[in-house]
Amino acid sequence: MSYLVLARKYRPQTFDQVIKQDHVTRTLTNAISAGRVAHAILFSGPRGTGKTTVARILAKAMNCKDGPVPVPCNECKSCREITAGSAVDVFEIDGASNNSVDQIRELRENVKYMPAHSLYKIYIIDEVHMLSIAAFNALLKTLEEPPPHVMFVFATTEPRKIPITILSRCQRHDFRRIDVESISKHMEELCAKEGVEIAVDSLGLIAREAGGSMRDGLSLLDHVMSCTQGAITHEHVLDILGVIDRKIIFNLSEAILRGETPEVLNILDEIYNAGHDMKKLYGDLIEHFRNLLVVKMVGKIDRLVDIPSHEIDAMRDQIKEVSRTFLNQILDLLFKEEVSILNSTQPRLAIEMVFIKMFQMKPAVPIDVLIAKLDNLRKDIHENRTCFRDTENKPVFKDNQKGLKETSGERSGTAESIKPFSSSALDPNENIDRIWERLLAIFSEKYPSLAANLKNSTIRSLVGHHLEIEVNGNDFNINMVRRNKNSAIIKKVCSDFFGKEMEVIISAKKIQHLDNQNKTDHAERVKQEALSHPLVTDTLDIFNGNIVDVKIL
Repeated sequence: MSYLVLARKYRPQTFDQVIKQDHVTRTLTNAISAGRVAHAILFSGPRGTGKTTVARILAKAMNCKDGPVPVPCNECKSCREITAGSAVDVFEIDGASNNSVDQIRELRENVKYMPAHSLYKIYIIDEVHMLSIAAFNALLKTLEEPPPHVMFVFATTEPRKIPITILSRCQRHDFRRIDVESISKHMEELCAKEGVEIAVDSLGLIAREAGGSMRDGLSLLDHVMSCTQGAITHEHVLDILGVIDRKIIFNLSEAILRGETPEVLNILDEIYNAGHDMKKLYGDLIEHFRNLLVVKMVGKIDRLVDIPSHEIDAMRDQIKEVSRTFLNQILDLLFKEEVSILNSTQPRLAIEMVFIKMFQMKPAVPIDVLIAKLDNLRKDIHENRTCFRDTENKPVFKDNQKGLKETSGERSGTAESIKPFSSSALDPNENIDRIWERLLAIFSEKYPSLAANLKNSTIRSLVGHHLEIEVNGNDFNINMVRRNKNSAIIKKVCSDFFGKEMEVIISAKKIQHLDNQNKTDHAERVKQEALSHPLVTDTLDIFNGNIVDVKIL
């Protein structure tokens, strides 16, 4: 056929033309210049990153008419034959189909003969890890001490499968994945040479699908070019490759971060109806949230996130108001559920269940914010319990919200902020229940633990200097209120409140015997009151906890 695919038509012919493998090509160039090229070299790395291409360039550099030279001329007979794949002194062997011990024995016999017209007889064995153990063993001695006119160049994608006895006899060079930006720029140059009009965003999409392989990227570009005529639109690329538009991924992640369940389900429905692979979508989403978290955590992310620069800017805008802890929470859930998605026979339903679970999850509070809240809570409790005395030796409480202070016998603040509890504050016609509410408010502010035991109590009688408080509760509550220390506190607070010395009597309310059903109802009511208590709900929110059990003492 006269047509050559892009990967073959624009195959690099010198070390300088190899994309993003400078650490390998520079080492080989220096070794050739210094005359220190190893007799056995191993190229390892992902597919389509230039291993076989560099092996051919090395063969040309070693057998060039002026060689060995760092830059082959590509004009002499040897260079042209190697480029065409017809050189009699350069053998390209497929390790997958020539892996038997007999074929290696034949190779071992042939290395004894001198090259036909070149300086070196070079054996390039691709996918060398496919050789059998017996074949490797047959190659050992020849590989360690080959004739001076022989070179071995091995290429593999799985170096871990090569015996250590072989690895120790080779000079190893590891090839790297090629980043999206480099693949996209290289394809843009080739499209300009070919006269093909295609958007930069479309090239970036093709480069992402290449997965770090230049050969895969050029193969995908060839496929797109052969399926369209004229200018190639972004929609054509999406349809031909069957990939999901990056805008959809961003829209989906935006809906997730905002907690918009209907929008998330609608986007999933559109993707499913378009015939896209839902498992591939889930993998893309995990990668996207990983990139979002890296962008949030790290300042310079050039080597950590392999995406175009305009997408990085869009990610920064998307997570500007989102905490790092919440992003980590989402990524952790998505990663933990990946196995169930991949093994599911209904991936769409499985993905929807993951998002429903995610929206039921409350955002975790960052640890620094949590510590700050606990410090503020402890400070507020301490300040609210602090009691100051005015010049008349009457109890005064500091108003925490207005920041009142009292030092050296001087007051700051307004008259409304400091309220002494005296008889002048009482209304003679005030209802007795209202009086108890005001008293209970004082206990709650100064003595919260005592107020908890007095919560369901009432004033039974109030005559002159005599006050009888009826405690409604179990024996524990009554005993706590009757303790000497608490009785003294109650008497002091009441005396200050009424502005006169009061005699306080603590009595227990008689409770009629409850049958079993009433006891059950009572216990259930107590449990519900405990679960709905503000302190309990706040604690659950702060620590992202769960109720295990409620025990009634």
